[in-house]
Amino acid sequence: NLFLKEKINPLIGSAGVSAVPMAARTSHHLGQEANPKNFLLYHAMGPNAAGVIGSAAVAGVFLALIQ
Repeated sequence: NLFLKEKINPLIGSAGVSAVPMAARTSHHLGQEANPKNFLLYHAMGPNAAGVIGSAAVAGVFLALIQ
């Protein structure tokens, strides 16, 4: 991580796909397998929602290019 001094859990990045809410739940479940004190669901929903917004924006661009 070049910008922050604290480490970021790499499972949060895997939740950035637009498969709501399954990707966030999967990240949360895998995080709790590694450490039962991890509660990543709320942290994983942010990138998950961003993935949905990004997918919608790109779909709009593609539709604009087609027409």
